[in-house]
Amino acid sequence: MKKTVALVTSLLALPVAAQAHFVVLKPSTDVLEGNKRTVTLEARFTHPMEGGPNMDFGIVDSGAVINGKKMKLRWKEVKIPAMEGSAKKVPSFKTEFRVRRPGVYQFYVDPKPYFEPAEGKFIKQITKVYIEAFGLEEGWDKPIGLKAEIVPLTRPFGIWEGNTFRGRVFINGKPAANVDVEVEYLNPGNVEVPADAFVTQVIKTDENGYFVYTIPWAGWWGFSAIGDGGKLRHKDGKLYPVELDAVIWVKAYPKPNGVR
Repeated sequence: MKKTVALVTSLLALPVAAQAHFVVLKPSTDVLEGNKRTVTLEARFTHPMEGGPNMDFGIVDSGAVINGKKMKLRWKEVKIPAMEGSAKKVPSFKTEFRVRRPGVYQFYVDPKPYFEPAEGKFIKQITKVYIEAFGLEEGWDKPIGLKAEIVPLTRPFGIWEGNTFRGRVFINGKPAANVDVEVEYLNPGNVEVPADAFVTQVIKTDENGYFVYTIPWAGWWGFSAIGDGGKLRHKDGKLYPVELDAVIWVKAYPKPNGVR
């Protein structure tokens, strides 16, 4: 009996796998057609597959980039529960953007570093999402000069479920070799996983910073490449490592009716 208790105690003392953090940057659509001119975007910091908790979040810089031209975004802060039913509220943000001409718009958010006490480090996730407007598709494979950036090699809009997504990771302007890329589904609440290992998929970049992932089902999918951002001083006076991540979101559409 004593051996059993000792074994259970030692197992409980083992470190638990950290949840994957993601800045979610989600537009109302990734393809704009017809008479629509306005896109709504929302941004928050959370664990997408698990539906929370939502965490403290602030925006340092953001914009919409088309053909090298940057337009600022004006965000409205919206307080949301840290967890469903929780009295604790944390910031999220919403904005509306009016599209004035055809083209590919790269939206990005550069957030404040978030200190994660459980991991003893700061996390800073520079996040992108794309919108194609009115059929003009050039420019989706061009970087926009972010400190951490995933440049897609698969067109990042008009994607079917089952398509393979390819990208290249750049950290501080250089290809990020052999880094982890965490992949999560933005769960609307109806998807359950059989075990914790299924919450976050993990792939690695090759020696030139490339990665590949086949999207298994429809919905919004986030890719977060884990980089090194040096160190930052915390309010306790100590220096802590900064995890500098490049994040991209893409939407996969369900197969049309009649397609098996």
